[in-house]
Amino acid sequence: MANTTYAMSLISAIAASASLSQNHSAYADGPFNFSPVSASPAAQSASSNANTEPSAPKVRNDNPRTSSSGFDPEALERGAEALKEITSSSHAKKAFEFMKKREDTRQVELQAKASEFKAMQAQAETERQRVIYDEQKKLAQHQAQTKSQMARYEDELARKRMQAENEHQRARNQELVKLQEESSIRQEQARRATEEQIQAQRRQTEREKAEIERETIRVRAMAEAEGRAHEAKLAEEVNRRMLVDRANAEREKWIAAINTTFDHIGGGLKAILTDQNKLVVAVGGVTALAAGIYTTREGAKVIWSYVDRILGQPSLIRESSRGKYPWSGLLSRVMGTVSRGSDKGPSSKKGNGFGDVILHPSLQKRIEQLSNATANTKSHQAPFRNMLFYGPPGTGKTMAARELAHKSGLDYALMTGGDVAPLGSQAVTKIHQLFDWAKKSRKGLLLFIDEADAFLCERNKTYMSEAQRSALNALLFRTGDQSKDIVLALATNRPGDLDSAVGDRIDEVLEFPLPREEERFKLLKLYLEKYIANAGLRKSGLFQNIFKGQQKKIEIKGLTDDIVHEAAAKTEGFSGREIAKLMASVQAAVYGSETCVLDPSLYREVVDYKVAEHQQRRKLAASEGGSVQN
Repeated sequence: MANTTYAMSLISAIAASASLSQNHSAYADGPFNFSPVSASPAAQSASSNANTEPSAPKVRNDNPRTSSSGFDPEALERGAEALKEITSSSHAKKAFEFMKKREDTRQVELQAKASEFKAMQAQAETERQRVIYDEQKKLAQHQAQTKSQMARYEDELARKRMQAENEHQRARNQELVKLQEESSIRQEQARRATEEQIQAQRRQTEREKAEIERETIRVRAMAEAEGRAHEAKLAEEVNRRMLVDRANAEREKWIAAINTTFDHIGGGLKAILTDQNKLVVAVGGVTALAAGIYTTREGAKVIWSYVDRILGQPSLIRESSRGKYPWSGLLSRVMGTVSRGSDKGPSSKKGNGFGDVILHPSLQKRIEQLSNATANTKSHQAPFRNMLFYGPPGTGKTMAARELAHKSGLDYALMTGGDVAPLGSQAVTKIHQLFDWAKKSRKGLLLFIDEADAFLCERNKTYMSEAQRSALNALLFRTGDQSKDIVLALATNRPGDLDSAVGDRIDEVLEFPLPREEERFKLLKLYLEKYIANAGLRKSGLFQNIFKGQQKKIEIKGLTDDIVHEAAAKTEGFSGREIAKLMASVQAAVYGSETCVLDPSLYREVVDYKVAEHQQRRKLAASEGGSVQN
């Protein structure tokens, strides 16, 4: 049974081998292809996919032994015959073994081919992946290149758009500049018109101020005259007898002297007229005396004008610690030095180093530092530093400059800026004479120019004359370099009006503000002592004692520091000069009273009146300023 089974298997193998050979020929000749071995799964899937597709059209069979499907049974028959021969052969077993080994070898080869096919398929997949990667890389490069081109294109568009915007902005800027220039021209024209209107209003205001000041001076003079008249009326009865007796004695003395003189003159004239020789000599002597007097007077005028031009003080100087001539004032300076060394006033007792000048402590300390620095600068032969004092009127700028010159050991000279304009074309010569005279000081000289804005204002002002410009240029020329002989100190209420070149010459700038309540209290105490307590203690000369009566001393009753503090609080906004005028008004009111006594009621009355007057002036100034602006 087993042999029969094995034989059947062998026959099947032979048939398969026969069919394989037939299939090779059919594969080459016929229209159908059959795989000689079992196909791989991929091939099977491919064949299954092919089966699902529509079948090809049937081909006509020209061989009658084949079936319609293309199978030829001849090969099977040859295989059966061969099997019979092998079975009957003595080498059947070896043949079967050989065929078995051949089949195994064939299976191994098929497996190797399948492995090789799988490797080729993997390589093909790898190649496909590489191709896909290359395609993706090329695509990415192409996209990057496209993106770069798009970016360059967008950048080019942005540059063009920006350039167009810049051109548009440049055109707009040019239009704006043109509009601004036109607006500036219109503003300049309006400013000039406004400035002319302001100048007209200012001149009108100054005229009104001058009228008010004249009226104030007149009223003050009337009040002072009434006070003096009242004082004279009080002393009239006492002085009348003395004046009558003195007048009678003087009259008798002068009558006797006149009679004696005329007697002598009459005798001499009688003797001359009676003697002809004496008459001729007398006439000749009188003629010679007149000629000598005339010649001497004219010669003295010429010589004195020459001496005054060479050695005299310049006409621009209003006040100076130096004498008008080098030899003048020696005795007065010596006596002043002795009196300053021996007499210690109230200010020195209180430790105030600036006499009648009461300043803010920080400002006073700064001026003391400047005076010490100026003194040390002079001793070390270093260049002096120029100064600018600015602030409201009456805040002590001039007095501080005088004290600074005194403490630093310098000579002092004062001029005002308003004196330069009336000189006209002579202003330049006078400025040079002034500086030449100042350089002759052996100590060094502090030249103080008060109201500097009237002389050193901006040179482009329309109302400034050519002579004023020339004078300003002369001063700028003389102060262009640092000087070892002259300290230039300027004082002004309007520092903004000064020329920029003048500001360039300034090294130190000091502001003099209005006094605070503490400084106002000190000023009230100072001027109370000066104008009230020491009013009748001035030393008078011999002739004043003969021709004038003794001055009355003012009596102070009940005037405490609290009342003075109250006045200091009320006088807010007063300058030092206004406080001095207030105390002068208090003095005039006391002299106008019957008892010549200063009590708190009279003091408060005068203070309230002056405070109301100050407020009225401020309102007037504010209204004038508003009208000028309008």
